[in-house]
Amino acid sequence: MKSEVGQSKKFWRFDRGAINDFLVIIWDGHSRPLLSGPSGIRLLSYSPRKRIFMRCRALLTSLLIVFAAVVSTGVREASAADAKPNLIYILLDDAGYGDLSCYCQKHFRTPNIDRLSTEGLRFTDHYSGSTVCASTRCSLMTGLHTGHCVVRGNREVKPEGQAPMPADTVTLPRLLAKAGYATGMFGKWGLGAPGSTSDPMEHFTRFYGYNCQREAHTYYPGHLWSDRTKVELDGHTYSHDLIAKAALDFIRDSHQRQQPFFCYLPVTIPHAAMHVPEDDAAPFRKQFAQFEDKIGKYRGPQVKNPAAAFAGMMTRLDRNVGQLLNLLAELKIDENTLVMLSSDNGPHREGGHMPDFFDSNGPLRGHKRDLYEGGIRAPLIARWPGKIAAGRTTDLMSAHWDTLPTFCELAGAQTPAKTDGISMVPTLLGKGDQRQHETLYWEFTERGSSQAVRMGRWKGVRTNLKKNPDAPLELYDLEADLGETKNIADAQPDVVKMLNDALKAEHAESETFPLFGKGK
Repeated sequence: MKSEVGQSKKFWRFDRGAINDFLVIIWDGHSRPLLSGPSGIRLLSYSPRKRIFMRCRALLTSLLIVFAAVVSTGVREASAADAKPNLIYILLDDAGYGDLSCYCQKHFRTPNIDRLSTEGLRFTDHYSGSTVCASTRCSLMTGLHTGHCVVRGNREVKPEGQAPMPADTVTLPRLLAKAGYATGMFGKWGLGAPGSTSDPMEHFTRFYGYNCQREAHTYYPGHLWSDRTKVELDGHTYSHDLIAKAALDFIRDSHQRQQPFFCYLPVTIPHAAMHVPEDDAAPFRKQFAQFEDKIGKYRGPQVKNPAAAFAGMMTRLDRNVGQLLNLLAELKIDENTLVMLSSDNGPHREGGHMPDFFDSNGPLRGHKRDLYEGGIRAPLIARWPGKIAAGRTTDLMSAHWDTLPTFCELAGAQTPAKTDGISMVPTLLGKGDQRQHETLYWEFTERGSSQAVRMGRWKGVRTNLKKNPDAPLELYDLEADLGETKNIADAQPDVVKMLNDALKAEHAESETFPLFGKGK
């Protein structure tokens, strides 16, 4: 008996391969002692009753092993299918519709940004939230257009920062944090001074960059912010490189914690001062030799040959996008990460930048601070391997305020009832019915105040509203006249009335940013 028990214990230490071998043997009809296969384990002769018991016991064990393997595989597959996607949103600063080579830039290439397009989806009819920095960022964060959102323009506070959003403002990072996301912002905030009700750390779990838009007028600042800590700098360190590194560190840290993340990258390139280290400007000096005596002036160091500097800035940014994509591949999270890239408004004319030379607004009329297409139509590219089909283009009429409901749907977060946005998930994934905007609306309270609305092919613009609240509507047919060169209002009175009605319906007056009069 002891011998049998001992042998039995020895038997139950078989590996899975040995058990499979044994099952083949015990069902071959033999009753004499047999040798197992590769395991080299000898089976003993037992009484008929014992042999039946052993056969049943081995069969049950094998079935349990198979069941466990199936369950384990199913759990892994379900876990992969149910994993919340990582969300990365890169927002360029004052890059025009034509400043990327995957749109229409000819003077330099952006191969890594182009890769987002060739491996993903490129939008042709996407729009920024506004035509300047702060109001665009507010629209993006709140899912509201500038007829409804709190911050509708740039309003400065001293000594540092911009006017804050109210403490109870519902924002995208707050909604994603409730859904279990790590939320990090790296770049320029512009929606609340340090320590205010809308300090970036009131919305994100990690922050590194500029709190204040004025401080971001130079790429060699005296300080940046890390969470709530002021980080003193020597005035000679290129801030963009620090910001890009902090974003990559956040992605690594979130992955190590096995936590889904929202990485918001409102970088400062290519805004205002044409600052870039010489290693990126030098290759373009010969190409743009005609501008070698031109000096760009803004804040911080003056720039010789701002054309070479601008191309160098875009090249450096593009390389950072490549580094980000390489990191996603290294961490093996590429197929669970959506990357989107856009710009906050049209191209600027500051710091010696020459948007006309670079054709930064492409075929569009206007620049930053205009509500014509060149001031608000923005690039948007989305890449998500295995989810977004590669090499597609869409003319979906969409805007920055659609980002909030889109990310909420993907993250399983609750989309607030009060939003002007529509989820773009059906368009991104190529599945289901995509809801359409009847109208897109903008208002801007600087430069005498202006309004704009798009309804399908029609675009309406009203300007100088502070002088004349009843200023006539300019009407353009974007299908026939993308450059908005011919005002056809007199020929289309019914369309003019329809668009004027939409302008009235979408505008809610703001005491802080009044459209028609003076504010507080």
